[in-house]
Formats: sequence, structure tokens, C-alpha cells
Amino acid sequence: MDFKNSFSVSALGMSVERARVEVAALNLANANSAISPDGTGFRPMRVVAKSFQQVHPFAELISQGASEFLPSQQSFTIEPVSLAPRQVYEPGHPMANSKGFVAYPAVDTATETVTMMSAMRAYEANVAAMNMSRNMALKALEIGGGN
Repeated sequence: MDFKNSFSVSALGMSVERARVEVAALNLANANSAISPDGTGFRPMRVVAKSFQQVHPFAELISQGASEFLPSQQSFTIEPVSLAPRQVYEPGHPMANSKGFVAYPAVDTATETVTMMSAMRAYEANVAAMNMSRNMALKALEIGGGN
């Protein structure tokens, strides 16, 4: 039995979840950075995972082994979210517009916190799956060694 495929799937899942945590942390870190009146500034980001079904049919993945496809392909993209910035009335702020409003990125701290927590749990699940695959491979080697 080839355990390489299960290792590849778990590694792919861990890379996607790591990216989700990093992007959520980046969004939270920049939630209160003002956007200049001309519109330049931080834009919230999202991780969009790709489906390998779109690239390769399932039968092809099974027949040739998924590990041939998974590591070589980018499994996600990081894309900016196009939401209108939130406006806060702060007339004394140096980046306030003519009406006294300052634009901040449209980052919802509750959503980002939940995203971060769910990504960490999914990462832990992928680590557990990889450890289980490793234990099964070691047990198979132990059984196959036959004393």
C-alpha cells in the first residue's frame, strides 16, 4: 500500500489551513490601519482553495496516484475582498476626508477570529491524519519484517 498519497493529502490540507491562519492574522493586524482619501491602503484578503476535480478527473487521480498531482500544484490563491471600507467620524485624524470621516478596511474581527480558530482545528485534524498514516506505515513495516 502506498502511504505517499495520504501524506500528500494531509500536507496539502496543512498548507491551506496555515495560509488561512496567516491571512486572518494579517487582516486582524491591519483592521485599524487607515485608508488614505485617494483609496490606497490595506484591503482584506481571503484564501480560496482550489478543487483538483477541476484540473484532473477523479479516476485519473486514483489510477496515477494523487501524490503526482498534489505537491506540484498550487492548492489555493489569496485574493483581495472587494468590500466598501467602513467610515468612522474622526475629524482630527490626518487622513480624514473633507467631511471628517476616516476610511478603515472592512475587517470583521469576529469573522476573522472564527476563521482563525476553525483553520487551527482543521490544521490539527490534518496533523492527526498524517500521524495516523505514519503509525500505520510503521506498523506495516513491523509486520512485514516478521521476526
